[in-house]
Amino acid sequence: MKSERYPDFRTIAFWAGPVIALLFISAFDLDPEHPAVTRTAAVAIWMALWWITEVIPLAATALLPLVLFPIMNILPGKQVAPQYFNHIIVLFLGGFIVAIAMQRWQLHKRIALKMMLWIGVSPSRIILGFMSATAFLSMWISNTATTMMMIPIALAVISKMDDLFDAPTVSRFSIGLLLGIAYSASLGGMATLIGTPPNLIFVRMFEMHFPGAPTITFAQWMLFATPLALCFFIILWLLLVRLFAPPASTREIDEHFFENEYARLGPITFEETIVLIDFVLLGLLWLTRNGIQVGSFNFPGWAALFPDGNAIDDGTVAITMALFLFLIPSKRAPGTHIMDWTSVKELPWNIVLLFGGGFALAAGFKESGLSSWIGSHLTSLDTLPIFLVIIILCGMLTFLTEVTSNTATANMIMPILASIGVAIKLNPLVLMIPAALSVSCAFMLPVATPPNAIVFGTQRLKVSDMARVGIILNLIGMILIALAVYIWGKWVFDIQFDVFPTWAK
Repeated sequence: MKSERYPDFRTIAFWAGPVIALLFISAFDLDPEHPAVTRTAAVAIWMALWWITEVIPLAATALLPLVLFPIMNILPGKQVAPQYFNHIIVLFLGGFIVAIAMQRWQLHKRIALKMMLWIGVSPSRIILGFMSATAFLSMWISNTATTMMMIPIALAVISKMDDLFDAPTVSRFSIGLLLGIAYSASLGGMATLIGTPPNLIFVRMFEMHFPGAPTITFAQWMLFATPLALCFFIILWLLLVRLFAPPASTREIDEHFFENEYARLGPITFEETIVLIDFVLLGLLWLTRNGIQVGSFNFPGWAALFPDGNAIDDGTVAITMALFLFLIPSKRAPGTHIMDWTSVKELPWNIVLLFGGGFALAAGFKESGLSSWIGSHLTSLDTLPIFLVIIILCGMLTFLTEVTSNTATANMIMPILASIGVAIKLNPLVLMIPAALSVSCAFMLPVATPPNAIVFGTQRLKVSDMARVGIILNLIGMILIALAVYIWGKWVFDIQFDVFPTWAK
């Protein structure tokens, strides 16, 4: 009876979005000379409420700008629609097609098992092996897919441990192993532009707000983020071993376990070889396209060999290498190719729409003048030390993303941070880079990120186990990200903290 008389939370949240947006427009006039500023803010509030509460699918909420911006005279429909398909989305699609090919022919499993064979079979090394394989694969393929692939192997190892150790020891070890897999998936995703959606959202929104700024390339991001992820990875492993690994004096897992699992795959196939070559070439082409310059060191890129190398971007490379997979015939399945369109249907089109909705919202922020309005009202932040501003930002987003989608959070916060950077005459990269990384640091709750939910679904650990380790990692992440931007990022991205770049003026 109660559920019939009183609306549930989802119903309240559903109606709260449009109602609050209308009330906001009625009650406020942020910029009388530019009424689109208030209307854009109202749409942003509506989308934020629906994204945070997930009352409808995130991708469906992302479609709102296509309807509301033209109706509310914020942006014409023909300017909104192109935001849903651009070179960043092309980069995502190309990289994901190669990742699907890896999964189709089980190459990702072969890579994971080979890495674990190399590392060893003591409890601490098993955790390290699973973490290493998960982090490496998550740099290139979906964090969720990587975790799903690793969990059955991990549960088989835990089953073997049941024969060697007492129940409390196995229980403790299993918690460490499963948490290591979930957290490594998030850390690996931070290391590359295609590893997790917030990284790509940051790059695209940075380009939209500052079209005159130097392009952030795949190689440049990896040069900055990979050392950070590796440092975080080592700290995570040491923490998990300290808390959960059995003493070194205990027996090891049968060293033939992983050998037997690897043997089941059989010899490497023609299809796996082709995908591996394509994958390696893709990585090399990404890393060497525009060259690398750090300080006085300069390594020229291959794009300079073309008449207009700037016309080639990372998305061009991704699609080129993905297309090759559609051209090469398969030997195991005659009449088909390494990749086919049936497999491409596995692409996460919901993420593509979510990208587009965020980019459309960012375009509305910029074109309506809302970005400038926000920035003009936050100039007081320039009185705080830069490092403190970064720490506060990291902390706010790290804990916010525990209860919201990291992709939706990145979509909401990036335009605001771009505006704040301009307002306080601080290089916007100083705010946008730590934000992109912080929204991937959701370690406390099962609902925070799909890898967390997947390992929690094994019923081998409790929420308290995840929260106890996760809060430590959240705090460590805040400090590491801030230090990385403040110390290492200024060299990689040519940031001068006391100089406001001309491209941001």
